[in-house]
Amino acid sequence: MAGGFPEVQGVPDRDRAALLRSYVDVAVLRDVIERHAVSHPVALRWLQRHLLSTAGGLFSVQKCWETMRSQGLAVGKDSVHAWLAHLEDCFLVRTLSIATTSERRRMVNPRKSYPIDPGLIQVWSRSPEAQTGHALETTVLIELLRRGQDVDYVKTDEGPEIDFLARDHAGKETLIQVSSDTTNAETLAREVRALVAESQRRPGAESLLITMDVIPPRVSGGIRWMAAAEWLLHGGQ
Repeated sequence: MAGGFPEVQGVPDRDRAALLRSYVDVAVLRDVIERHAVSHPVALRWLQRHLLSTAGGLFSVQKCWETMRSQGLAVGKDSVHAWLAHLEDCFLVRTLSIATTSERRRMVNPRKSYPIDPGLIQVWSRSPEAQTGHALETTVLIELLRRGQDVDYVKTDEGPEIDFLARDHAGKETLIQVSSDTTNAETLAREVRALVAESQRRPGAESLLITMDVIPPRVSGGIRWMAAAEWLLHGGQ
């Protein structure tokens, strides 16, 4: 997936990757290192690479800080907090908190991180086989934010996660699972099971499954399916 930057459209893969890397390098240098006088740019670059290589992954400042220290990067935890905020401010990444009314639970649970453009995933991802799914998930998040939705992720009581809980300006909630391919019965069952369980705790929320499948998967329990292209083009109407 090429992503949304106009200059990379139709460009060969190698040139596209180099161009996207240059965008990130310039943003980190000018908008973070120089603007905020970062004293440990090597550690900052490590954090940037980590976030861009784990699209949709759980992120904890505590664990990230411990990993950095174990690799000889002597930085303070407060610096990691600050750098994360700076990387969000310069529109390189977006992070989501867990959906909860408890501020303490929100603070102690890990966040999920996403690059600001799906094209960045193929440049930094360490898991090529998962790129399509992560790119689709990232694209859906970016579109939700563009529509002005407030977005969190959900950890169900049973354990499985729901990718997004989106709220519009009127407070309407939508539970959204994103999957590039649900032709595998186990994959479909896992995605649906989490939606059904959480919808029972949120009776006013819509449950939506967004996939790249050509043939609609068989879903029940009040779950609505939409092809990703249709949802992106028509706003889920």
